[in-house]
Amino acid sequence: MRKYEILSEIEKIGIIAVVRASNSDDAKKIALACMDGGITSIEITFTVPGAHKVIESLTEELGDKLLVGAGTVLDSETARLAILIGAKYIVSPAFDEATARLCNRYQIPYIAGCMTVTEMIKAMEFGTDIIKIFPGNTVRPSFISAIKGPFPQALLMPTGGVNLDNVKEWIKNGCIAVGVGGSLTNGSKEDITKTAREFVKRIKEARDYN
Repeated sequence: MRKYEILSEIEKIGIIAVVRASNSDDAKKIALACMDGGITSIEITFTVPGAHKVIESLTEELGDKLLVGAGTVLDSETARLAILIGAKYIVSPAFDEATARLCNRYQIPYIAGCMTVTEMIKAMEFGTDIIKIFPGNTVRPSFISAIKGPFPQALLMPTGGVNLDNVKEWIKNGCIAVGVGGSLTNGSKEDITKTAREFVKRIKEARDYN
Protein backbone atom coordinates (compact mmCIF):
# COMPACT_ATOMS: atom_id res chain seq x y z
CA MET A 1 0.00 0.00 0.00
CA ARG A 2 1.08 3.56 -0.64
CA LYS A 3 1.53 6.03 2.18
CA TYR A 4 -1.61 8.02 1.45
CA GLU A 5 -3.67 4.82 1.33
CA ILE A 6 -2.45 3.79 4.78
CA LEU A 7 -3.24 7.20 6.27
CA SER A 8 -6.66 7.19 4.61
CA GLU A 9 -7.46 3.78 6.08
CA ILE A 10 -6.43 4.89 9.58
CA GLU A 11 -8.65 7.97 9.26
CA LYS A 12 -11.54 5.95 7.81
CA ILE A 13 -11.86 3.64 10.83
CA GLY A 14 -10.66 6.28 13.28
CA ILE A 15 -8.97 3.99 15.76
CA ILE A 16 -5.67 2.18 16.21
CA ALA A 17 -5.69 -0.73 18.65
CA VAL A 18 -2.55 -0.60 20.79
CA VAL A 19 -1.55 -4.17 21.58
CA ARG A 20 0.61 -4.88 24.62
CA ALA A 21 0.92 -8.45 25.90
CA SER A 22 3.24 -10.66 27.92
CA ASN A 23 3.96 -12.93 24.94
CA SER A 24 3.68 -13.00 21.16
CA ASP A 25 0.85 -15.56 21.06
CA ASP A 26 -1.42 -13.40 23.20
CA ALA A 27 -0.52 -10.33 21.15
CA LYS A 28 -1.57 -12.05 17.95
CA LYS A 29 -4.83 -13.27 19.50
CA ILE A 30 -5.67 -9.74 20.68
CA ALA A 31 -4.91 -8.32 17.25
CA LEU A 32 -7.19 -10.82 15.52
CA ALA A 33 -9.96 -10.23 18.05
CA CYS A 34 -9.78 -6.48 17.33
CA MET A 35 -9.89 -7.19 13.61
CA ASP A 36 -13.01 -9.32 14.08
CA GLY A 37 -14.60 -6.28 15.71
CA GLY A 38 -13.91 -4.08 12.70
CA ILE A 39 -10.65 -2.40 13.71
CA THR A 40 -8.27 -2.70 10.78
CA SER A 41 -5.30 -0.77 12.23
CA ILE A 42 -3.29 -2.62 14.86
CA GLU A 43 -0.18 -1.35 16.64
CA ILE A 44 2.05 -4.11 17.96
CA THR A 45 4.28 -2.47 20.54
CA PHE A 46 7.93 -3.41 20.82
CA THR A 47 7.38 -4.05 24.52
CA VAL A 48 5.84 -7.36 23.44
CA PRO A 49 8.43 -10.17 23.53
CA GLY A 50 9.02 -11.20 19.93
CA ALA A 51 7.06 -8.22 18.60
CA HIS A 52 8.83 -8.43 15.25
CA LYS A 53 7.60 -12.00 14.81
CA VAL A 54 4.01 -10.94 15.46
CA ILE A 55 4.23 -8.10 12.93
CA GLU A 56 5.78 -10.38 10.34
CA SER A 57 3.26 -13.17 10.92
CA LEU A 58 0.18 -10.94 10.74
CA THR A 59 1.48 -9.17 7.65
CA GLU A 60 2.24 -12.42 5.84
CA GLU A 61 -1.11 -13.98 6.71
CA LEU A 62 -3.41 -11.00 6.17
CA GLY A 63 -1.62 -8.67 3.77
CA ASP A 64 -3.46 -5.38 3.34
CA LYS A 65 -6.59 -6.66 5.09
CA LEU A 66 -5.00 -5.55 8.35
CA LEU A 67 -2.76 -2.52 8.76
CA VAL A 68 -0.11 -3.72 11.18
CA GLY A 69 2.09 -1.00 12.62
CA ALA A 70 5.01 -1.07 15.04
CA GLY A 71 4.64 0.80 18.32
CA THR A 72 6.93 1.97 21.11
CA VAL A 73 9.62 2.53 18.49
CA LEU A 74 12.38 4.50 20.20
CA ASP A 75 14.97 4.73 17.44
CA SER A 76 15.52 4.52 13.71
CA GLU A 77 17.20 1.10 13.97
CA THR A 78 14.01 -0.43 15.38
CA ALA A 79 11.92 1.45 12.83
CA ARG A 80 13.97 0.06 9.94
CA LEU A 81 13.67 -3.49 11.28
CA ALA A 82 9.91 -3.09 11.59
CA ILE A 83 9.55 -1.66 8.09
CA LEU A 84 11.61 -4.45 6.52
CA ILE A 85 9.39 -7.12 8.09
CA GLY A 86 6.22 -5.47 6.88
CA ALA A 87 5.09 -2.79 9.34
CA LYS A 88 2.77 -0.36 7.55
CA TYR A 89 3.43 2.55 9.94
CA ILE A 90 5.68 3.48 12.84
CA VAL A 91 4.50 4.83 16.21
CA SER A 92 6.79 6.42 18.80
CA PRO A 93 6.02 7.68 22.33
CA ALA A 94 8.16 10.75 21.54
CA PHE A 95 9.39 12.51 18.43
CA ASP A 96 12.75 11.35 17.05
CA GLU A 97 14.43 13.12 14.13
CA ALA A 98 16.31 10.08 12.85
CA THR A 99 13.15 7.98 12.85
CA ALA A 100 11.25 10.70 11.01
CA ARG A 101 13.94 10.84 8.32
CA LEU A 102 13.99 7.06 7.96
CA CYS A 103 10.20 6.82 7.61
CA ASN A 104 10.24 9.58 5.01
CA ARG A 105 12.98 7.72 3.14
CA TYR A 106 10.83 4.59 2.97
CA GLN A 107 7.57 6.58 2.59
CA ILE A 108 6.07 4.95 5.66
CA PRO A 109 3.71 6.97 7.90
CA TYR A 110 5.30 8.17 11.13
CA ILE A 111 3.15 8.82 14.22
CA ALA A 112 5.16 10.58 16.93
CA GLY A 113 4.27 11.39 20.52
CA CYS A 114 4.15 15.08 21.47
CA MET A 115 2.63 17.15 24.26
CA THR A 116 3.75 20.73 23.71
CA VAL A 117 3.12 23.07 20.80
CA THR A 118 6.87 23.40 20.27
CA GLU A 119 7.23 19.63 19.95
CA MET A 120 4.32 19.47 17.53
CA ILE A 121 5.73 22.17 15.25
CA LYS A 122 9.13 20.49 15.17
CA ALA A 123 7.58 17.09 14.43
CA MET A 124 5.52 18.51 11.58
CA GLU A 125 8.56 20.28 10.12
CA PHE A 126 10.29 16.89 9.93
CA GLY A 127 7.36 15.37 8.08
CA THR A 128 5.62 13.56 10.92
CA ASP A 129 2.27 12.44 9.52
CA ILE A 130 0.18 12.23 12.68
CA ILE A 131 0.89 13.84 16.04
CA LYS A 132 0.21 11.38 18.84
CA ILE A 133 -1.01 13.27 21.91
CA PHE A 134 0.67 11.21 24.60
CA PRO A 135 -0.08 10.54 27.34
CA GLY A 136 -3.63 11.49 26.45
CA ASN A 137 -4.92 10.98 29.97
CA THR A 138 -3.09 14.12 31.10
CA VAL A 139 -5.33 16.38 29.00
CA ARG A 140 -9.01 16.71 28.11
CA PRO A 141 -10.61 16.32 24.68
CA SER A 142 -10.93 20.12 24.49
CA PHE A 143 -7.10 20.21 24.25
CA ILE A 144 -7.49 18.98 20.68
CA SER A 145 -9.74 21.81 19.56
CA ALA A 146 -7.44 24.30 21.32
CA ILE A 147 -4.47 23.04 19.28
CA LYS A 148 -6.49 22.89 16.06
CA GLY A 149 -7.30 26.59 16.45
CA PRO A 150 -3.84 27.89 15.48
CA PHE A 151 -2.85 24.65 13.72
CA PRO A 152 -5.84 23.40 11.69
CA GLN A 153 -3.44 21.43 9.49
CA ALA A 154 -2.26 19.26 12.40
CA LEU A 155 -3.47 15.66 12.38
CA LEU A 156 -3.88 14.68 16.03
CA MET A 157 -4.41 11.31 17.69
CA PRO A 158 -4.65 10.94 21.48
CA THR A 159 -3.35 7.72 23.00
CA GLY A 160 -3.86 6.90 26.66
CA GLY A 161 -7.02 7.73 28.53
CA VAL A 162 -9.36 7.06 25.59
CA ASN A 163 -12.31 4.84 26.47
CA LEU A 164 -15.89 4.16 25.38
CA ASP A 165 -17.21 6.91 27.63
CA ASN A 166 -15.12 9.71 26.13
CA VAL A 167 -14.20 8.56 22.59
CA LYS A 168 -16.98 10.62 21.02
CA GLU A 169 -15.68 13.79 22.66
CA TRP A 170 -12.18 13.20 21.32
CA ILE A 171 -13.52 12.74 17.80
CA LYS A 172 -15.88 15.72 18.00
CA ASN A 173 -12.97 17.92 19.07
CA GLY A 174 -11.11 17.16 15.85
CA CYS A 175 -9.00 14.01 16.17
CA ILE A 176 -8.17 12.15 12.99
CA ALA A 177 -8.19 8.95 15.05
CA VAL A 178 -7.65 7.64 18.58
CA GLY A 179 -5.17 5.13 19.94
CA VAL A 180 -6.71 2.71 22.44
CA GLY A 181 -4.96 0.15 24.59
CA GLY A 182 -6.16 -1.36 27.86
CA SER A 183 -9.76 -0.19 27.65
CA LEU A 184 -10.03 -2.21 24.42
CA THR A 185 -7.56 -5.06 24.65
CA ASN A 186 -8.26 -6.51 28.11
CA GLY A 187 -10.59 -9.46 28.58
CA SER A 188 -11.51 -12.52 26.57
CA LYS A 189 -11.46 -12.71 22.79
CA GLU A 190 -15.21 -12.22 22.77
CA ASP A 191 -14.95 -9.22 25.09
CA ILE A 192 -12.30 -7.58 22.92
CA THR A 193 -14.27 -8.12 19.71
CA LYS A 194 -17.43 -6.73 21.30
CA THR A 195 -15.59 -3.67 22.63
CA ALA A 196 -13.93 -3.12 19.25
CA ARG A 197 -17.33 -3.05 17.53
CA GLU A 198 -18.59 -0.53 20.06
CA PHE A 199 -15.58 1.75 19.54
CA VAL A 200 -16.08 1.68 15.76
CA LYS A 201 -19.78 2.40 16.20
CA ARG A 202 -19.27 5.36 18.56
CA ILE A 203 -16.60 6.92 16.36
CA LYS A 204 -18.96 6.75 13.38
CA GLU A 205 -21.76 8.27 15.44
CA ALA A 206 -19.50 11.12 16.56
CA ARG A 207 -18.51 11.88 12.99
CA ASP A 208 -22.09 11.74 11.76
CA TYR A 209 -23.03 14.16 14.53
CA ASN A 210 -20.43 16.63 13.31
